[in-house]
Amino acid sequence: MSDSGQTFGRLRFDSHLQELYLNLWRTYDRLRELEEELFGQFDLNSQQYNVLRLLRAAEPGAMATLALAERLVSRAPDITRLLDRLVARGWVERIRTPEDRRQVLAKITPEGVELLNRIAAPLMDCHRRQLGHLSDEEAQTLTRLLHRARQPHEQSGSDWA
Repeated sequence: MSDSGQTFGRLRFDSHLQELYLNLWRTYDRLRELEEELFGQFDLNSQQYNVLRLLRAAEPGAMATLALAERLVSRAPDITRLLDRLVARGWVERIRTPEDRRQVLAKITPEGVELLNRIAAPLMDCHRRQLGHLSDEEAQTLTRLLHRARQPHEQSGSDWA
């Protein structure tokens, strides 16, 4: 350790917290590459996949777009445009309720379900490539630690809290 921070290989960090944060960021970047490669084969991105996954979980019902936006893994500043792309591809449909025409619901289509079914096995393989080298105990410990790290930053009532 020198005056300017912790040395890790040739890298220097101002603090242990900076080192931790930058390691999280780098890990995300490396794991994301594998996921982008997979989703690219289906002309899909991770945010679109996440929407489809959440809508399939709501089946046979639909989900209000605001509730959908709150449940996403990462924020989607423009949920309307995200849904527009999925609707255009025939994977999602929008529904307006007769009680409140301002409320928009989203529902996965049979084509959207079929897409998720085709992605399921390759995605499981992707997750194995990303994190399969961790033991079950290590994976569970890491999950608990990540949950703890973000807990003060989650909105109360969030599914992720």
